[in-house]
Amino acid sequence: MEFGPLIKFYRTQKGITQKELAAGICSIPHLSKIENNSKDANGETISLLLERLEVSFDEMEEKEELICSLLKDFGEKINFYLREDIEIIFNRLKEIEHVIPFSAHMYSYELYKYRYLLFKGLLSEADAQRDILYKQKKNFSQHEMYLFRYYNAVSLILKGHHKKADEIFDELFVETNNETTNGELLYHWALVKSALDQSGHAIHFGRLALQIFMNQHNFYRILHTLMLLGISYTNSKVYEEAHVCFNHLIRNAELLKEERMLPQIYHNMGYLQDKMDNVKEALTYYEKSLSLQPLKNQNYLVTLYGIGEINYKLSDMEKAKEYFLQVKELSKETGIKKQGLLADFYLIHIDSPEKAMKYLEVKVIPYLEGSKEHKEDMIRYYRLLSEHYNQQEKYLEAVNYLSKII
Repeated sequence: MEFGPLIKFYRTQKGITQKELAAGICSIPHLSKIENNSKDANGETISLLLERLEVSFDEMEEKEELICSLLKDFGEKINFYLREDIEIIFNRLKEIEHVIPFSAHMYSYELYKYRYLLFKGLLSEADAQRDILYKQKKNFSQHEMYLFRYYNAVSLILKGHHKKADEIFDELFVETNNETTNGELLYHWALVKSALDQSGHAIHFGRLALQIFMNQHNFYRILHTLMLLGISYTNSKVYEEAHVCFNHLIRNAELLKEERMLPQIYHNMGYLQDKMDNVKEALTYYEKSLSLQPLKNQNYLVTLYGIGEINYKLSDMEKAKEYFLQVKELSKETGIKKQGLLADFYLIHIDSPEKAMKYLEVKVIPYLEGSKEHKEDMIRYYRLLSEHYNQQEKYLEAVNYLSKII
């Protein structure tokens, strides 16, 4: 505990002058040096000064230990994704926040506060906290600097800046001699690799993270990592492994009553079944997912579109039309353009395949290319146009789209 600044804090708070506090204990210049940490004082002098301020020396020592213990526990609870425990510990830290700046854990606390704000999704507040920390980074220990850079990468992920986050993770991994055993870092790096369409790397780091989380019995992070691996295996066309992941997810999420994850799990299982040409099973999972989504947000829109597309594949055009019209309406309400454009494509295709192909070329493809969609989505529509022009014996146009695929 930094007792000098602590004494100054309580003296100022109580409105006591240096003369009043020092009387009979030490000289005023000596007290001034103590308060500014430019002179060490013996334990007896510190104890007497604190006693006059009605602050217990032993209590301050206990608070130092308490801060250390709470911060350690706080980090573990975030890593284990225990939301209720995180709030309890954070509130306990807030109660003694006035003492923390005088402890040896001042920067650790501020760093954990940054992580907490990111965990809560409070990005503007997290940015403000990052700026405060940036001004103090020259005072960080090596571990504190590591945490600061890692949390900055997490912030970039939440903002969709995956390439920049990837660069930070790469640097951190090299600096730790490729021997990091931090499951959280590996999980977040796998998340970045998945977003960058690097499914092989996502699977590699995801499996490393999963092993660590399993060793720790970190049940929530096991679920999150299985979800990530299931998606990455699906994108890599390793469908059997993806199926295993999603089956484990469904069983464990239901067992843990993790209702927030079930809609996403069912949706991704539906997407997998669609990729495996099990369209009826896909429809069942999509419908399960939609029934559990109370909010008509982007996730709801994507699932709704998936149901429309499955009905189209099943040649139930009336139902397909009904769902695509709902997608169009919700797309306008939410301002999410992609599914609205694709729904329009299908609606036009039901009446006129020729006009639909023109719409795909003029409206849908430019939008998807501009928004840098996943390669697999783009390939699908390039192939559709290539086949269309090939059937019309317009080979130059067909080759043009075929070359985009290659």
